[in-house]
Amino acid sequence: MQHAFHGVSWERLVAATVVMAAALAIAVVLRMLTARLFRRAGDTRWAWDDLAARLVRDLAVPVALLTGAWFAAKTLKLPHGTLLVTGRVLSAATILVFSLALARMIAGVVTSVASARQGTAANVTIFANITRVLVMGIGILIMLQSLGISITPLLGALGVGGLAVALALQDTLANLFAGVHVLASKTIEPGDYIRLATGQEGYVVDINWRNTSIRTLSDNIEVIPNQRFSDTILTNYHRPAQDMSVMVYAKVAYDVDLDRVEKLLVEVGKDVMHDVQGGIEDANVLVRFDDFNDSTVGFHVILRSTEFGDQFEIKHQFLKRLHRVLREEGIAPPYWHHRVVVDEAARTDGAPRTDEAARGDKAARKDGATRKDGATRKDGATRKDEMAL
Repeated sequence: MQHAFHGVSWERLVAATVVMAAALAIAVVLRMLTARLFRRAGDTRWAWDDLAARLVRDLAVPVALLTGAWFAAKTLKLPHGTLLVTGRVLSAATILVFSLALARMIAGVVTSVASARQGTAANVTIFANITRVLVMGIGILIMLQSLGISITPLLGALGVGGLAVALALQDTLANLFAGVHVLASKTIEPGDYIRLATGQEGYVVDINWRNTSIRTLSDNIEVIPNQRFSDTILTNYHRPAQDMSVMVYAKVAYDVDLDRVEKLLVEVGKDVMHDVQGGIEDANVLVRFDDFNDSTVGFHVILRSTEFGDQFEIKHQFLKRLHRVLREEGIAPPYWHHRVVVDEAARTDGAPRTDEAARGDKAARKDGATRKDGATRKDGATRKDEMAL
């Protein structure tokens, strides 16, 4: 039989092609089956079956093709050296495929555990990214070792070069370790509402290897470097507990009965706590009068909300209902006003003038003004006569 290519007969080439075609057909069938399995796993509430189904789906097609390639190479009966190199390359590719699939699965496990511990809103990608990098690094080292490349000098070179990389990427590494420290100390977690001393505030959406994303109340995303959390003052409105006090400030006029007003305020506050979403029904509604203004008495009403974002609706409903109740009870709004008292001019001895003296001065001033006007007219007439002459 005539050789087709480098001593390989046409029969072996056809057989190898058939083997690869069979491997490809098996890969397609496995792809369809694993896709169906993945959809079935997604219908369950258990997260671990999703991870297992994804691992099977990631490995099915590559492993089938790599296995078919190995059997095709064996079918061709390649020379020993060529077969050895082919085996090493396929082994390295298999290790790489398994490393990618395992890195994805372990990162999913870390994400699932973080979500279970911190709630469904948790999205901590920093741990998943670190896990993925570690698994991929180990997989690459094993792959290089399978190719016959000694990794001992490589590790030494990485140790020396790592210092230079660390100096060049010190800001990035500072953000990385700051993010790990923030999560380890549980200073903030995804879903918390925070406010920085620099003015940024919002719900924590994600903490990755370099920065933290927060969603503001206007539904915008602000990106803050992780290092910023170590050198600024931070207020976490979800610590030590997620529920918080809501303080509403208002005023009433001086002439109202404060005991009656306090009773009305407590009743309105309890109704709001019961009816408005986000209010704590069994919370005590407190009223504290705390200052005297120019024409009013100021007070705070202390309510409770289950979460930071609920306080705005609670304040809104409380002020509306309080305004309606005060109008129904006939309590006038605390309009701002001043009372101005004007005293008559005092005598030189400091005693106030009597009405008779004030009237006498007024008459004297009027008479003086009349005489002055007469003199002015007489003088003007004389000047006019002189000019006529």
